Amino acid sequence: MIIFKPLNRSQKMTRHFFSLLLCQFFLTLQVFAQSTPPLPVPQSGKIERLENFPSKNVQARHIDVWLPDEFEKIKLSGQRFNVLYMHDGQMLFDAKTTWNKQAWNADQTITHLMKSGQLAPTIIVGVWNNGQFRHSEYFPEKFLPHMPEAPRQTLIQKGLRDKPQSDAYLRFLVDELKPYIDTKYPTHKGPAHTAIMGSSMGGLISIYALNEYPAVFGGAAGLSTHWMGIHQPNSHIPLAAYIYLRDKLANPQTNKIYQDHGTTELDALYAPYQNFINQIIRDKGYSESGSQANFLTRVFEGTGHNERVWADRLAIPVLFLLGK
Repeated sequence: MIIFKPLNRSQKMTRHFFSLLLCQFFLTLQVFAQSTPPLPVPQSGKIERLENFPSKNVQARHIDVWLPDEFEKIKLSGQRFNVLYMHDGQMLFDAKTTWNKQAWNADQTITHLMKSGQLAPTIIVGVWNNGQFRHSEYFPEKFLPHMPEAPRQTLIQKGLRDKPQSDAYLRFLVDELKPYIDTKYPTHKGPAHTAIMGSSMGGLISIYALNEYPAVFGGAAGLSTHWMGIHQPNSHIPLAAYIYLRDKLANPQTNKIYQDHGTTELDALYAPYQNFINQIIRDKGYSESGSQANFLTRVFEGTGHNERVWADRLAIPVLFLLGK
């Protein structure tokens, strides 16, 4: 007779998240398979889609550019706009169009901060992920040489689908997309007005972008940053990240970093990894105190790994990176 042992809490959580991730993968592919994906309908402002934006570096993908209320009036006044680049662009504005019926509601946050006078005019550039190669575009390539041979090859073959391409993805953002955005819209082009942000793997690629292009992105935020790199606890990827940051961390005199995590769902695994990363950031001269603070890290007790909780705290990193 076969006796099945009940799953413990950790095993149940792992099974649940693998199911969610598999669901996300297939639903993302389904959205991409549509010739005309639905345009998100924000509660405020409007979205202009750059459909199948071409690239010599990575696969074409949609870019959803959110413009605030009275964009034309602000433009005519001669003002220029901050630019917030956000990954997983299909998840940002309208829960009715996302795979899990959740969204960051980024338009609502930016609108509130602008109307309350805490944030200068700002636009959001939502860069869609490309489904099957999301992990290979978001996993920092320069972590790989610092990993042991066996787990490195396993990660490349299985996780990155034999195609590490985060450096190509960043070239797409910096050399192709940003110049177009700066030409089409009245933006502040400098790093003090340009930030990059994402969650989970999107947080990982955001911090990587800051360090690879510190003269382009003045600030980066990772919400529930996935320093584990894969979905099993491990030491080799966080250690590789630590070594990379030790050698390549952007200058604290000119750049800002935001990090956070929750304590439930996948985020329940994050504390030791995030604490490890926080220490190297501090060791490299970043400070959390004073009027010139350039590092902010938070723990949100009782929150998990989903768009609802990221939406709830989005104002914190936005104000830290771009606020007046």
